[in-house]
Amino acid sequence: MADGNGSKGTSGNGAGEPEQNGGKKSPVTVLVEGAKAVGAQAAEEIKALKQPEKTDVWKSVLRVKHDETPRSRALGVLSNVFLHLHPAKINRDAVAYNYTWGMGGMTFYVYITLVFTGTLLMFYYHPSKVVAFRDILYLEHDVPFGKLLRNMHRWGAHLMVIMVELHMFRVFLTGSYKKPREFNWVVGVILLVLTLLLSFTGYLLPDDQLGFWAVTVGTNMARATPLLGHDGPFGHQLGMTPFNDVRFGLLGGSIVDSNALLRAYIWHCVAIPIIASAFMVVHFWRVRKDGGISGPAPVQLESEIKEPRKL
Repeated sequence: MADGNGSKGTSGNGAGEPEQNGGKKSPVTVLVEGAKAVGAQAAEEIKALKQPEKTDVWKSVLRVKHDETPRSRALGVLSNVFLHLHPAKINRDAVAYNYTWGMGGMTFYVYITLVFTGTLLMFYYHPSKVVAFRDILYLEHDVPFGKLLRNMHRWGAHLMVIMVELHMFRVFLTGSYKKPREFNWVVGVILLVLTLLLSFTGYLLPDDQLGFWAVTVGTNMARATPLLGHDGPFGHQLGMTPFNDVRFGLLGGSIVDSNALLRAYIWHCVAIPIIASAFMVVHFWRVRKDGGISGPAPVQLESEIKEPRKL
């Protein structure tokens, strides 16, 4: 009997037996197995973070096998709606900062910043002669971080003009306007004009003395535009008068008043940004179609140089 009771005690309460109460696992065993499962899952997640391209989410976006081969990498770029705007392969030297200066990308980054800050400024601004300047004072002195927001937009606008000019200067120095990039050079010139118009129309919005006289001088220059201004060449022959020429169209009248402020607001916040964004899309698309970012001429060995064909 003693042996029998001892054997029962060992089988029921022994340390080496995991089962109790009719084959059920003990709480300690359940905790240990759960910890192991969590540890294994954590290890898999850490591994996925180290190689995100191997996850199901990444594969569902790219929709191609992400193998470490040039063909798979090219397919991953070409079949993705966000990545296909970039070429699958580029010249390594073409993206060197000592060649491109990075001015194109930085100009676009500043433009996105201006769109963001300008949208926030629209929450506090009314294009009215009665409250426009008052809104600027309220923004600078009462709105939390309002002065920072306005200065980011103001100095960002000046910086964008400088970057566009430096970008075009770099393109001119490296001869990137030549064949087959002539069309894209013209698009870039149009973007420069639109950038200057954005800066000019933004002058009047604070409705201060600087903006008033800047727009007065600028629109007085516009009336001397050939064909479109009543003081310009051939303007009188085409029937242009102070009440139907380009200056009258810009101001919505013959003086800088509330109509001019409203039109400057619409041009600055709606019309010109839409037009500039459309030309930016064309500009980026032409960079892709023209063979990517222009870079230095590829180095050729003497044995690779072919003699020109004689006709």
